[in-house]
Amino acid sequence: MTAPLGRYEAVARDMLAAARPLARQHFRTPLAVERKSDLSPVTLADRAIERAMKQVLDEACPGHGILGEEFGSRDADARHLWVIDPIDGTKSYIAGVPLFGTLIALLEDGVPILGVIDMPILGETWIGRAGEATHLNDSPCATTQGCRLSQATLFATSPDQFAPDGLADFDRLSRACTARRFGGDCYSYGLLASGHVDLILEDGLEPYDFLPLVPVIEGAGGVITDWSGAPLTLASTGRVLAAATPALHREALEVLRQA
Repeated sequence: MTAPLGRYEAVARDMLAAARPLARQHFRTPLAVERKSDLSPVTLADRAIERAMKQVLDEACPGHGILGEEFGSRDADARHLWVIDPIDGTKSYIAGVPLFGTLIALLEDGVPILGVIDMPILGETWIGRAGEATHLNDSPCATTQGCRLSQATLFATSPDQFAPDGLADFDRLSRACTARRFGGDCYSYGLLASGHVDLILEDGLEPYDFLPLVPVIEGAGGVITDWSGAPLTLASTGRVLAAATPALHREALEVLRQA
């Protein structure tokens, strides 16, 4: 790995410094909501935050590519590609629920080497750097250890995000666990990295939803892949399985493979 991660973490922090005031400014205020082609909602806050983050990148890393949720990609074939989601959980944001976040990833040769989950209202920030321990607000954090599938609580953002066959898989996996919970958006992954959530299964995600999570989860001792156990990449289908430990991840994969 050749990327100077300390420098790029500083860039990510500058992006957050530009994003947070905008997220807080528009939170719980009247917002016009538009629907994109996939019927997902977008607000002026989403777009303003992404513009501000891109401006930081344009000044700090002019040779890097960018993939953002609202304005698409630029130089997507660059060796270093920033993947950003200005508001992960726009539906929560619109509803005044503070469990939305800003997501940032830096990919080197297609591999996520830096990941950020920032919760601007809650004041919690997880940062993962490849090969290093994940930090929550500058203190190391780690996933819970020793949890078996029969003891685990399974999380997902919403049952509505699953395709019919995926919902059946989620239901089967949840029956092998002790409980299931919905909601949380990206916050659930931060909680997994801090040892509070055991297992997450999601469907229909986009690269800007899941690539920032990879260094955060892995640096905390967890495992995050697609539903077949393959690493997450720009080409992944958007079916994501995250677990607190490799053993729990293997147990969950075995259930998913029973389809």
